[in-house]
Amino acid sequence: MTGRWDGVDVHFGEEGGRLTYGSYLRLGQLLDQQRLESDPPAHDELLFITIHQVYELWFKQVLHEMTASRDAMLSGELWLAQHLLRRVHTIERTLTQQVDILETMTPQDFGEFRHRLSPASGFQSVQFREIEFLSGAKDPSFVKRFRGLSEAEKIRIQQRLDEPTLWDAFLVVLEKAGFATASDDDLYKALQTVAGDRAQYGAVWELAEALLQHDELAAAWRARHVVMVERMIGTKPGTGGSSGAGYLRSRLDLRYYPHLWHLRTAL
Repeated sequence: MTGRWDGVDVHFGEEGGRLTYGSYLRLGQLLDQQRLESDPPAHDELLFITIHQVYELWFKQVLHEMTASRDAMLSGELWLAQHLLRRVHTIERTLTQQVDILETMTPQDFGEFRHRLSPASGFQSVQFREIEFLSGAKDPSFVKRFRGLSEAEKIRIQQRLDEPTLWDAFLVVLEKAGFATASDDDLYKALQTVAGDRAQYGAVWELAEALLQHDELAAAWRARHVVMVERMIGTKPGTGGSSGAGYLRSRLDLRYYPHLWHLRTAL
């Protein structure tokens, strides 16, 4: 791209190079990543691959925003932390809405290529596990149960297990506000005080609400996902060897921040 500025030609791009829309977004490489496994090609396999690749791109963005939000909490930038979590909320709503697109595929159409997916499974999404770990639901056994991890993925997962979660950062926020958080009793007292005096602790309360919204939207995605799976494959086992919808239903009660949910009872 070129332009004029005070009569001088301006070339946009690295060192005067011609940066284009396609080169900036690496569209050549990106659009070459949808490789069908079915033979002859099943019409809906492209949709299936595209949807899941888009999910992974959004997961990357969510991890980017959540990590920055956590770091903002740790450094005392509460407005920034809340702002970034609101962006996460918007992406999470989009993730749930994408299921509608996937459901335009019928079970019969999915059946044309599903057998080609084994033993691949959504259970193996490393970024999804990173989101859960960073949110506060750390599960070290995931690394042991999943043997297909590359060395780079093992390092990423271990880093998420070792680093502070969003909840850890929120506890630091409470402590900096003068509250004790060593025990559950201390924590509930702190949360009740924050909830009861929003004039003084408004920023802390809004941050707590942003965390709860993240938790609620994650739960909504899990619920929408399991219904979609049941609609698509019924009670068949998952391609990765899990119980399929049964496993997904076992995750429906997961809550990242049970203390914030319990607080509702006292309000």
